[in-house]
Amino acid sequence: MLRKIIDKIKPSFERGARFGFLHSTFEAFESFAFVPNKTTQSGAHIRDCNDLKRVMTVVIIALMPALFFGCWNIGYQHAHTFGVEMTFGAMWLYGFLRVLPVIIVSYAVGLGIEFTAAQLRGHEVNEGFLVTGMLIPLVMPVGVPLWMVGLATAFAVIIGKEIFGGTGMNIFNPALLARAFIFFSYPSQISGDRVWVAGLQSPSAVDVTTGATPLAEVATGGIDRLPSVADLFFGFIPGSIGETSTLAVLIGAVILIYTGVASWKIMFSCVVGLIATGVLLNLVAVNPYMAMPPYYHLLMGGFAFGAVFMATDPVTAAQTEVGKWLYGFLIGALTVLIRVFNEGYPEGMMLAILLMNAFAPLIDHYAVALHIRRRLQRSAVLHKNELL
Repeated sequence: MLRKIIDKIKPSFERGARFGFLHSTFEAFESFAFVPNKTTQSGAHIRDCNDLKRVMTVVIIALMPALFFGCWNIGYQHAHTFGVEMTFGAMWLYGFLRVLPVIIVSYAVGLGIEFTAAQLRGHEVNEGFLVTGMLIPLVMPVGVPLWMVGLATAFAVIIGKEIFGGTGMNIFNPALLARAFIFFSYPSQISGDRVWVAGLQSPSAVDVTTGATPLAEVATGGIDRLPSVADLFFGFIPGSIGETSTLAVLIGAVILIYTGVASWKIMFSCVVGLIATGVLLNLVAVNPYMAMPPYYHLLMGGFAFGAVFMATDPVTAAQTEVGKWLYGFLIGALTVLIRVFNEGYPEGMMLAILLMNAFAPLIDHYAVALHIRRRLQRSAVLHKNELL
């Protein structure tokens, strides 16, 4: 029935027709609901049903465990902080009602800009924001003001993506740019103890227990106050909406790896780089933070979420096989170094990924050059053997 309705009104939205100026918008909705019935006419392209919208849908599905747990954790942290008795369902509903407006604002602002840009250019609507619109809320604290989310989203889409040409052309991960925008422009809204627990934003709120994240505890010398490994792994801690549960993130990682959407090489090399740097710092430790076991770095902050959903962004990450290993390793290593040596910024994953986004093209350049050099050397050896 939906297909028939679309086919009936489609001629009115063709270029030159009555509503031709909305052709890009109509095409976006049609291709979101159905696989496009057109194929490429020239060039070498893979022809199958897995267009960009379907790939983005897989990533959205992979994000659902982190989102659902994040909703429950918001309610749990609220109940724990204020000593309120709440059922499991009540905790989840409380968190969902706090997260839903952030998601709505993110998609409304981002898609509004995307659709406007497509209409002005006369191009098809880019699908990349389907994932970015969900990532932005998940990397934010629950107490972030909605107007700030809208402003950060606009900055990420316009400055971080559209000025470079849209989806597939951006240098930096848009979701991380949105978080970085708030961190550097409004640091009080994304740091401290009060922004991580719903209800602590009110000046009249009474702090029953601290709302500090584990990384904040470590940064202030409270290593002895860290939660248990189990709490860190399952995510029963304050933090950004979707970043607290390593288990939920790992479920998403399995989905992305199984479907081939994300590179397991980048994820694995991020872990290797973090552990290797952590072990090295343990050997030369001059303070408790440097002596902290490396596995704590794996479970704290946004490392797991960043390694799975941010570092593997196919647009901003390294593309060559050798480059993926080096790219991921450096992200993991830089994360630990920033956390340990920068007291003013305990969470290093965001800056590590953004920095390596800038160097990803350079890494790929030298990886390709190395591959060409090896092939030329191998060819020279074969030619020499043939002459002999």
